[in-house]
Amino acid sequence: MTAVQHRVREAPRVSKLVRWLIVGALSLLFLYPLVWLVAASLKRRGDVFDNSLVPAVFQPQNYVEAFNQLPLLAWIGNSLLIAILAAGFVTLSSSIVAFGFAYFRFPGRNILFGLVLATMMLPGAVTLVPQYLIWNGVGLVGTSVPLWGMNLFGSAFYIFLQRQFFLGLPRELFEAARMDGVGYFGLFWRIAMPLSIPSFIIVFIFEFQASWNNLQGALVYLNFGASETFTVPLGIASAMTRFSPTNGGHGDYQYVMVAALIVTVPMLLLFAFGQRYILDGVATQARKG
Repeated sequence: MTAVQHRVREAPRVSKLVRWLIVGALSLLFLYPLVWLVAASLKRRGDVFDNSLVPAVFQPQNYVEAFNQLPLLAWIGNSLLIAILAAGFVTLSSSIVAFGFAYFRFPGRNILFGLVLATMMLPGAVTLVPQYLIWNGVGLVGTSVPLWGMNLFGSAFYIFLQRQFFLGLPRELFEAARMDGVGYFGLFWRIAMPLSIPSFIIVFIFEFQASWNNLQGALVYLNFGASETFTVPLGIASAMTRFSPTNGGHGDYQYVMVAALIVTVPMLLLFAFGQRYILDGVATQARKG
């Protein structure tokens, strides 16, 4: 084997090794916050923020004590209920609107769809006050209803996403079903929905994650009652204030770290379950261009 042939064969191996080193370095970079959180949850009170990834003294009892110090089960239950309702309602309502834009042909359809997409340009701060006034007017401020009730009317981003899926379905299927006497809702329920399950799962996962991490909404609508009514983000934020020495606390932030780690687990499990659908959905949209 000549020297030139040897270098040609070695080049792909070196390139592959470099790629693996880069991926490994980036993986460690992104995993560092999670590893730090795990370590902090096992430390003593005064060692939480020492930036060491190995606790000087392991305190696994922090996990037991955290449930005694904080109503974690209530927070998780509240967040779980709200996230399921919010994700379920927005998935169904957005898909119905998306099917209408994908299937029906009517004058001004593109203009109307453009107006729907234009609402994505509105910052959340612009609509925050009007939404609050509406919910306050019907007497629901202080309850969890505003955190999922707004999803009854769909979301522009999810409407766009699911419309793209529906447009990829063969129109002949719907025309044949119409000839067999299937109604418009039957077209959606019996044809479009079963063939677009990945889009429903993607929307549900996205909205579940967004609702689970929604601190602003909980702060606006739930910050009026007992701590047992809080969601996970609001509960952790209130715990940070409660344990702060400036507010009479003793700096027991290790319990906050335990709570933050525990409530991260559902999101990791959700992504592990739905990553295949997310990647398939992204690939599908890329192919449609």
